[in-house]
Amino acid sequence: MPLPGGLTVARGHYNPMGGARTRELLQDGREQYLLLIHNEEHEISIDGKALIKITPSDIVLLNEGTCHEFWYGKPTTVDLVSLDRQMLADLAPRIELEASYLIPATACGMPLLANYVETLRRHPPASARDGDMASRHVYDLTALVLDGFVRGGAERNERSKAAARFRLVQRVVLENLSDPGLHIDLVAQRQGVTPRYIQRLFESEGTTFTEYVRDCRLDLAFRLLRERDADSGMITAIAYDVGFSDLSTFSRAFRRRFAATPSEIRRSSF
Repeated sequence: MPLPGGLTVARGHYNPMGGARTRELLQDGREQYLLLIHNEEHEISIDGKALIKITPSDIVLLNEGTCHEFWYGKPTTVDLVSLDRQMLADLAPRIELEASYLIPATACGMPLLANYVETLRRHPPASARDGDMASRHVYDLTALVLDGFVRGGAERNERSKAAARFRLVQRVVLENLSDPGLHIDLVAQRQGVTPRYIQRLFESEGTTFTEYVRDCRLDLAFRLLRERDADSGMITAIAYDVGFSDLSTFSRAFRRRFAATPSEIRRSSF
């Protein structure tokens, strides 16, 4: 089941078998992280190291850019999550210091992650928005589980999760500037977080959600005033195009930000 953010959730059923990802196979360029949850004991060797015994419900997280071999001694079922390497690294800095991670079933957050993956597999998202939210939840839960295993610890990971979330919020804002109904509650709902959490993200950057949206709209208006001629882009139309519902509010805010009126910026461009 492919999901946004380069995420895939799958389940595989295997007969007793062995397999390997050799150095020749690494030439395909795949570097996704594979998160594997097994229901039977098995053995795995990663990057030529000694065999490791994996017990049921333990997680193995490994980079597909790493050689590995595995052996299933009996029929087994594997829940697999394929995660985008860069997106996971944004949430769990320094993850690439190790080629793989063995995470016991008793680790903090493990039951939550495993149960969420199982629920997601049984009940696929019904819409694109639901899929986007589910994908973010899987990444966040994976980062939570990795807190105690990736060098740098939970505090560093928490800062990076906030930074990654802030970039996602910024992207949502920029994609919806023309919507006069763009509001923090809407963005919070799409991100699966609270409005207060988003407000704290902007406060940590020395601004507010409202100020950020306003400034992005004004910057876009400034660019459109310089790019469009008077016939194809009247000032009123540009104000509405960037999400302002009131022309006088737009004019006052524009002058405060640029120390010039929209008409003056237009005249200076031609």
